[in-house]
Amino acid sequence: MDRRKFFKRAFLGLTGLGIVSGLYAWQIEPFWLEFVKIKMPIKNLPTDLVGKTLMQISDIHIGERFDYHFIINSFIKAKELNPDFVVYTGDYVNLNKDKVFYKELEEVLTNAVKGKLGTFGILGNHDYGRNWKQSEVADKISAMFEQQGVKMLRNANAEVSGLNFIGFDDLWGQNFNPQQAMANFDKSKANIVLCHNPDVCDLDVWGEYDSWILSGHTHGGQVKPPFLPPPMLPVQNKNYTAGQIKLSNNRTLYINRALGHLWQVRFNVRPEITIFELAKA
Repeated sequence: MDRRKFFKRAFLGLTGLGIVSGLYAWQIEPFWLEFVKIKMPIKNLPTDLVGKTLMQISDIHIGERFDYHFIINSFIKAKELNPDFVVYTGDYVNLNKDKVFYKELEEVLTNAVKGKLGTFGILGNHDYGRNWKQSEVADKISAMFEQQGVKMLRNANAEVSGLNFIGFDDLWGQNFNPQQAMANFDKSKANIVLCHNPDVCDLDVWGEYDSWILSGHTHGGQVKPPFLPPPMLPVQNKNYTAGQIKLSNNRTLYINRALGHLWQVRFNVRPEITIFELAKA
């Protein structure tokens, strides 16, 4: 083979590989749901909750940037796992200028996954509308979830069957108040914090808290080149990508990779629903 033919074939091969990779990242991986199963050891967990399951769903981003029926179909699959607890950790809509896709979100929420023992949610930055400053959008989305049986924790806590859920409102939103959220924190209880943006983990708001923190927000970057970190992450702490991360004071952070997408592209970062199996620490 002469030099010219070699470079021509190499170019065509790379072009073909690029096309295939692009189609995969656009049409396959964004809809290739993964159920991630993880043990969750919790201090002070009541014995009768050992072995129970907690499902985390995050960042569904209902709008027009991808077919939201993927979220509905994912919820149908998730219901088959019959979780004991379900938590939703924010970012339920995508915006188009000032349009919020309430009708589409309502359709999705009629199929919402709910826990046998309890179902809770918090808000993310996108739930505060344009520039994260429209509190009326957050209030309406919260009401829609409440109507479907999801207890929204806006700087509040709720205890069910001996497991206490503490919900932080979003760091970038109009109602971020971690002191209020932690006001009734009791270290002697079994506790889980729901906090959309993992950057909050680095703020001086935690006191003696030493349990799990469930977050979303990053989507794992949505695109992660092999052996390299994601090139784009919407957090200050670039260690906060996805998965389980040990923090100071025996805290454990888990960042869900998101079920939906900000844009319909994923590579090496599949959409995720997380299933935690509760255990005694």
